[in-house]
Amino acid sequence: MLYGADYNPDQWPEEVWDEDVRLMREAGVNIVSLGIFAWSRIQPAEDVWDFDWLDTVIGKLHAGGIAVNLATATASPPPWVSATYPETLPADESGASYWPGSRQHFAPSSPTYRRLAGELVRRLAERYAHHPAVVMWHVGNEFGCHLWMDFSDAARDAYRAWLEKKYATVAALNEAWGTSFWSQRYGSFDEVFPPRLAPYSHNPSSMLDWRRFTSDMLLECYLMEREILLAAGATQPITTNFMGPFKPADYRRWAPFMDVIADDCYPDPANPHRVRDAAFQRDLVRSLKPGVPWLLWEQATDAVNWRPANAGKRPGALMAETAQSVARGADGIMFFQWRQSRAGSEKFHSAMLPHAGTETRTWDAVTELGARLAALPSLPAPGRGDAQVALVFDWENWWAVEERDHPTRIDYLALVLEWYGAFHARGIQVDIIGPEEAGSPYDLVVAPALYLLRDEGAEALSRFVGDGGTLLTGPFTDIVDAHDQFRDGGFLTQLGPVLGLRFEDFGALAGTAASASGVGALAADALHAVPATAGATVEFAVGDTTHTGRLVAESVHPAGADVVASFASGPQTGSAAVTRHRFGAGAAWYTATQPDPDGIAAIVDAVVAASGVRPVVAGLPAGVEAARRGGLVTLINHGDDRVEIAIEGTDAETGLVTDRVVLDPQGVAFVTAPVAAAPADVVPSPARATAPAVAVVP
Repeated sequence: MLYGADYNPDQWPEEVWDEDVRLMREAGVNIVSLGIFAWSRIQPAEDVWDFDWLDTVIGKLHAGGIAVNLATATASPPPWVSATYPETLPADESGASYWPGSRQHFAPSSPTYRRLAGELVRRLAERYAHHPAVVMWHVGNEFGCHLWMDFSDAARDAYRAWLEKKYATVAALNEAWGTSFWSQRYGSFDEVFPPRLAPYSHNPSSMLDWRRFTSDMLLECYLMEREILLAAGATQPITTNFMGPFKPADYRRWAPFMDVIADDCYPDPANPHRVRDAAFQRDLVRSLKPGVPWLLWEQATDAVNWRPANAGKRPGALMAETAQSVARGADGIMFFQWRQSRAGSEKFHSAMLPHAGTETRTWDAVTELGARLAALPSLPAPGRGDAQVALVFDWENWWAVEERDHPTRIDYLALVLEWYGAFHARGIQVDIIGPEEAGSPYDLVVAPALYLLRDEGAEALSRFVGDGGTLLTGPFTDIVDAHDQFRDGGFLTQLGPVLGLRFEDFGALAGTAASASGVGALAADALHAVPATAGATVEFAVGDTTHTGRLVAESVHPAGADVVASFASGPQTGSAAVTRHRFGAGAAWYTATQPDPDGIAAIVDAVVAASGVRPVVAGLPAGVEAARRGGLVTLINHGDDRVEIAIEGTDAETGLVTDRVVLDPQGVAFVTAPVAAAPADVVPSPARATAPAVAVVP
């Protein structure tokens, strides 16, 4: 298990470096990420290079038995870069320049930036590619974190080239974008500009390509640096740090180019859904590279500095949050940062070594965590066989479904998290996949608001159901193609036969919008933030129980599907609200509105029972989380009360055979346990024990 932090010795005098190494060893640190923001120290002027200090630091770490994840230092150019080459600066939506003085002040598509960054990487690689202390390469840092979109002239030129490569002819571009509307037809690629500030809505098809381009430009920067490292003979793993469900970058497209997935995760202690949201993020990054353990490269030891109010962690939470990562496939646990900064924007951000020193609660928690992680046995790799359920989360759909001028505004991530949360509350393991990945070994695939559905995804989902799987989907699904255009024949043109439905109308409920996700600023859209507003709802009856629906009350007509629940109010009173259709050897469920939490719970209970899905551990007390990683089951008590859990296996830390585990609040247990046989009845979470079930139509 790797254990460590970002290390920024260039912020401190050399006199403390030996103390750093000594205290790292005391804390159990065995790796640090080094030099992430050190470009100005390595290259203080264009023709001046200084590696002596870096040689010294790496040497001290190596002598202390601490490995180095060496950063390429390209995430924040020094002031001389923009002063000498202003064309490297990015621009905002109005075309005005962003300026230095912060970080990430570079245009990703700027040839000059890439030339200068490439030279820095080349020199680092030639000097350290074969150094025995360097075990991994950290390319850039959180690509796109602060600069979600660049509208500079460099981006303009690169966008035109990207479009010409994609479409070959301007006629094909016009067809894909539907430019006959609003007199937008282009005569050449040179007439195309980034979607800068405009009087009203941009062409949604062009916005979709713009987001693809933006993600690709960031990826190109990563790939440029990767190729330089490989050309210099680097054999260590090469990667960069993701940020979970980060909208600007399509991480599923990036994943094949990462030797190992690394991620930064900062659950907000004040977020009531923090456990759910963090679990989703960890399941997402695990699922991007199945079978390969991933690395948590950044988390906080206590409070961060960048929220409006920065609450600290409760006692024990550091272990509980870390265990959530280990349970879901992480083989490395790291922090931002080692020593707390005394200057700069992040000086209030917690660290492994706080300003108050080693006589602190934080230091005690850090050293205890290091010792506990070091004592763990070798862990099995996470695999696709650990989960029976897959939830579809697709970046291109995210971009398209949240564009303007739709029947209602949708926060895609919020909807996904609502459905994910129902499974998480029941202790049911979930993989996060693209629609094209639907298939074995899953028994159930959930696909909320899959508005943009590519042909390959529709084929995979249809095949999955036909082969015996269960599909659960809902409103605003299968609406447009890969260009954000309607297909001939209306809506549900691909999944209609699978769902046994004919779609007539969306039935938007005035004044409604999806609630905020709770994941934080990363869930918002830089240009068109989706507000959380209250508004009209509808009711749908499930037997004698009524639930609330929001966003839409779609007018759908069974064409072979059985009606499981009907609308009890609103414009669609009496028509289908929830349906189930047998297709091939499987079944497909559809909800024609977005249910409230109790409605989601009822539907999930019914679908789980019908599909044979079972929890990792049955009958978990409320607030207890369970996750399986091969033969290892991790139990985490996020609640406020001491709990006892029946589970047969071997305590992975003590080696003792056990048939039950007792956990204090924030307590964690690692148990080697066989996969349980399928129970006769799926036991709902105690928190949902009284939730009404949906009757399954035979």
